[in-house]
Amino acid sequence: MENNKRSNVRWIVAGLMWAAIAINYIDRTVLSASATQITKQYGLTSAQMGILMSGFFWSYALLQIPAGWFADKFGQKKTLGFAVGWWSVMTAATGLGVGFKSLLGLRVGLGVGEAGAYPSNAGITAKWFPKKERATVSGLFDSGSKFGGAVAMPLITWLIVSYGWKMTFAIIGSLGIVWTVIWLLYFKETPKEHKGVNEVELNYIYEGMDKEEEGKKELPMKWYELLKYKNIWAMCIGFFMINYNSYFFITWLPTYLVKERGMNLMQMGFAASLPLICAMIAEVAAGWASDKVYSKGMLSLTATRKLFLIIGLLMASFIGVAAFTHSAALAVALLCIAKSGNTIAASQVWALPGDVAPKNMTSIVAGMQNTVSNMGGVVGPIITGFIVTATGSFVPALLFSAGLIVLGIINYVFLLGKVERIEPKDQAYTVA
Repeated sequence: MENNKRSNVRWIVAGLMWAAIAINYIDRTVLSASATQITKQYGLTSAQMGILMSGFFWSYALLQIPAGWFADKFGQKKTLGFAVGWWSVMTAATGLGVGFKSLLGLRVGLGVGEAGAYPSNAGITAKWFPKKERATVSGLFDSGSKFGGAVAMPLITWLIVSYGWKMTFAIIGSLGIVWTVIWLLYFKETPKEHKGVNEVELNYIYEGMDKEEEGKKELPMKWYELLKYKNIWAMCIGFFMINYNSYFFITWLPTYLVKERGMNLMQMGFAASLPLICAMIAEVAAGWASDKVYSKGMLSLTATRKLFLIIGLLMASFIGVAAFTHSAALAVALLCIAKSGNTIAASQVWALPGDVAPKNMTSIVAGMQNTVSNMGGVVGPIITGFIVTATGSFVPALLFSAGLIVLGIINYVFLLGKVERIEPKDQAYTVA
């Protein structure tokens, strides 16, 4: 009877994917936490520190598509293992920086490695999980970013106080190096290759899905040919709107809580972490719930993805409602709803590449939508800053963000078509 019991190796893999994203976000945060000490030690200006903080995004955003191509061509095991190992070494080495130029080079290097994380995870999800579990897994691994963001600041601050900022970079960097060793020893490119996956689990994984062509890495089309399909455009445009909204919570939220809501630093620190904690729980729950809806046949895959995207974005629009409340506590509660809505949508966003990508191109599709989404992350804080400077208030900035969310809803309702795998022979949608 033992053979009838399904092994659960895929969930150990999902746990490792989650840990990679959590480490990813913890590593991003060390510079922000130690900015005061670094600025003082090397006599940096605020402008130089701003460049250091943005340097990560230069390489991160530009390399999403190449990282996805590499993952699909040479395998997610090598790509994610190299990515985490590389960015962990860059993190650990940051403590050896001796000034602005060397620190900037290390931050750009960090982005080079971190570019491989999300595209690789999307590709692993398509290979290791059946369609009825993909939103759960996508929500799970993406929730690592909220965990990393929520715990990073207190953890890193404690390490800096206890051991100094240079040693803190080394300690945090070592986490990813340990992860890399475990990953390379444990993970296999496909479930079929893993000795721990029994026949029952293997059949379950492949049930209702097309196997990726075993041993074949040929890509059915060039990456830019994907731009002929309207679903790719819908995924990129929608994720841009979501990320524009999301980056408010990790850039301007502390300033908003202090200046607009009159909080002191201790109050702000607690209040700023609440949306991330709520969002982490909401994302995993939404991924699980959407998979239940689809697997029980209550809705088609297309209807399930669109339903949860729309529910999430309707909640995300509460950021505009928060602008009008006079109560700081109510404003934080509304922002918790808004951030949770972002992540409910994100649980579907990260499942979509596995649903629509041509064979062997899941990581490339994930890289494409993440490239565009990070443009939202780059311009969002800048536009918010200009609006606040021009008006002296966060209200117009929050309303603008809510307006983009409404456009995101329209995009997913009307531009996103049937959620199904793109086949090269399909009639393409020409955007012209």
